[in-house]
Amino acid sequence: MVNRRVLTLWDLVVYGVVLIQPIAPVGIFGVALKISNGHAVTTILIAMVAMMLTAVSYGRMAALYPSAGSAYTYVGRGFGPYAGFLVGWAMFLDYLIIPVVNVIYGALTIQRLLPEVPYAIWVTIFAVGMIALNLRGVRSLARANTILLGTMCAVVGAFVVLAVRYLLHQSGWTGIFSSQPFYNPATFDLRAVMTATSLAALTYIGFDGVTTLAEETRNPRRTVPLATVLVCLITGVFSAVEVYLGQRVWPDYGTFPNLETAFLDVTQRVGGILLFQGMAAVLIVACFGTGVTGLAAAARLLYGMGREDMLPKRIFGRLDAKRSQPAINIWIIGGLALGGALVLSYERSAELINFGAFLAFMGVNLAAIRVKPEPLAASACAALGFIFCIWIWWSLPLAAKMAGGVWFAVGLTWTGVKTRGFRIRPAAIDFGDTEA
Repeated sequence: MVNRRVLTLWDLVVYGVVLIQPIAPVGIFGVALKISNGHAVTTILIAMVAMMLTAVSYGRMAALYPSAGSAYTYVGRGFGPYAGFLVGWAMFLDYLIIPVVNVIYGALTIQRLLPEVPYAIWVTIFAVGMIALNLRGVRSLARANTILLGTMCAVVGAFVVLAVRYLLHQSGWTGIFSSQPFYNPATFDLRAVMTATSLAALTYIGFDGVTTLAEETRNPRRTVPLATVLVCLITGVFSAVEVYLGQRVWPDYGTFPNLETAFLDVTQRVGGILLFQGMAAVLIVACFGTGVTGLAAAARLLYGMGREDMLPKRIFGRLDAKRSQPAINIWIIGGLALGGALVLSYERSAELINFGAFLAFMGVNLAAIRVKPEPLAASACAALGFIFCIWIWWSLPLAAKMAGGVWFAVGLTWTGVKTRGFRIRPAAIDFGDTEA
């Protein structure tokens, strides 16, 4: 059967923006401001440059291997199956942590609406709800996500308009235009900015999903690289605008009642309780929806690894006879989401996601150079992308690198055991299972 190449550049860009979501910078807003000493906009832009350079590498690899669609396969093609497996193991950490992040932020947000209910109760409700929906076989939320995207755009658009109006009323045009969110010589510290950048990069996670559509895209060798770059550029510009206006509205970032949900306080200042509640509702629904699909993806990935006997098959390689769901895996991932949300902070869990993601980004940049060293300009982009990514990755806090390092060491050890001392080819990780 011949694939129909019908998708255009615009189709891919829209798809990428949907994956990342226009509220992407909301979660990191307050924490990034504090860590960077008021330079959150700068962290967003630095991360944007790294992601745009890396997007070129993803696009080139997708054009060469249109059926692959993941860093795991690209690195495997460039450096062999062992390197590919280890990158896949790092990506596996992301799949495990994504439900945790969404449970944490969803619970934190709903607690702002109903503060009398303890955080642990909301965490439990979120996690149990995600487990229940997955056990019932609910994995496709495409229509709901489309509606949610429109609602997000409306709420973010309302915030931008009301923020500009607020600043004009308070200080006139001088209140809108300022260089301080980009560079304040009194507080600027490069190490602090780079540490915050390692968190702000979470804003762009998901851009590589565009490459999974390479087989259905017209002229993929040109369209896919351009689309991935444009997705990062559009995300970066709009995220910078959101964060910039938020900082101008609330310049004293040390006075937020809660850093993780600081953007909600900004929305209330410019739009009153109605905008506050609207943004909170969007965040809660988005976290729950992403958590449900993230839990499903992680459970299916565990099932695939169990089926291939990479993990104990009796536990992870079983499907529920009635609904054809990996029920045990759903309970395991749901339990991890619940326990992780009670133990980890939003900041720490986000850093763990970036630990795995940036290892994958570095691998893809190097693979793009190794597999296809020409043209020179593209290879230069890949080299710069690698440098930016390793700089951001190295700027992660020590705790995140230690936790991620332990995870990576476990994967390396497990690979050695399963391959009898690296003498046989490791089994393939099927990331396609996560889309089931």
